[in-house]
Amino acid sequence: MKDTAVLLIDCPDRKGLVARVSGLLYEHGANILHADQHQDHELGKFFMRVEWALHENGHEDRAASGTAFDLVKFSKAFTPIAKELEMHWQIGVMNLPSRIALFCSQYLHCMADLLHRWQSRELSCDIRVIVSNHREVEKLAAYYGVPFEHVAVSPATRAEAEQRQLKILERYGVELVVLARYMQILSPEFVAHYPSAIINVHHSFLPAFIGARPYHAAHARGVKLIGATSHYVTEVLDDGPIIEQDVARISHRDQVEDLVAQGRDLERLVLSRAVKWHLDRRILCYGNKTVVFD
Repeated sequence: MKDTAVLLIDCPDRKGLVARVSGLLYEHGANILHADQHQDHELGKFFMRVEWALHENGHEDRAASGTAFDLVKFSKAFTPIAKELEMHWQIGVMNLPSRIALFCSQYLHCMADLLHRWQSRELSCDIRVIVSNHREVEKLAAYYGVPFEHVAVSPATRAEAEQRQLKILERYGVELVVLARYMQILSPEFVAHYPSAIINVHHSFLPAFIGARPYHAAHARGVKLIGATSHYVTEVLDDGPIIEQDVARISHRDQVEDLVAQGRDLERLVLSRAVKWHLDRRILCYGNKTVVFD
């Protein structure tokens, strides 16, 4: 885990924004490691991501490093500037891993991929719990030493099941929910508890072929490309801000099972990328779109 802090900003575009932000960071002794910005000229919006070292030479011990960046002092100084410039802003500390929950149903390929990446430290996070409406994932959870919670869901018990799930998430202090092929529709009430903090993978190149059987629909339509999409969940099914997409070329020779097999590889990739970018604090949502910083 990196000993850095990240500042994410979105605000109305105007001259001098980069200078104001970087200048204040410099005044407070920041060693800026990465900076990226984007302008949406049509909407007149400005977006920025800045990452800087919290301690000299990467040491967390003040005696060893000599100086530590004072986040509280900087935040107090930045608040009036942000208000003046109508900024929405957030600061994240990269060596404090996000607490996440993984949801799945019967398909385990995305779940297994995320757990492997987490164990190999490709994903810097704290996986607190795995939740499923089936028990197929229980052995996998035990193998990786992650607590497992089984919550059965039926049309008649959906509201009750979601309340149980929310209590589980609260108990584990979860900040991010990842739907690793969780084949249930979340209610608007559930989604409202985690705005821009539920990531889903949909087995289609959205907005084409929404719903439960997109590979069958793609095969029936005779498409030459199939895809997968990772997006934030909103109250509208499969319509949240898109984070990542990828595609694979197919032909008339491919049957539905071939599309499913190729699609699973795409699903693993786009979901893991989306989760990593969220954990790295590289994503800003605006409207129904995202900015994903390099």
